[in-house]
Amino acid sequence: QLQLVESGGGLVQPGGSLRLSCTTSGLTLNDFTIGWFRQAPGKEREGVSCISSSDGRTYYADSVKGRFTISSDNAKNTVYLQMNSLKPEDTAVYYCASDLHLYEILSLSWGRSPDYWGQGTQVTVSS
Repeated sequence: QLQLVESGGGLVQPGGSLRLSCTTSGLTLNDFTIGWFRQAPGKEREGVSCISSSDGRTYYADSVKGRFTISSDNAKNTVYLQMNSLKPEDTAVYYCASDLHLYEILSLSWGRSPDYWGQGTQVTVSS
């Protein structure tokens, strides 16, 4: 059974940085694409970014391009989301997710949810 555990959320001032981590167990990272979604109160869930551990393809939502960077450490079965220049509108619960076709789900708007989810971590950007 695949498990995803997020960490690294917290409170940060506008313009600050945070790094989220998603550690997986129950599979080897090369088998799946791992990514991040977020959901703010009263808003729809948004796909933020993903990375394919097998070929390194990455996806970023327009709202985070140039500010967020996703990376993976296959030896640690961990995917990171480095978030810089944070804005109040980045405030949300961030969820790690995994699916064989996560890159297509996000980049081609396949309209279905990933198969596996973490429990979420809160990110609050406020002064």
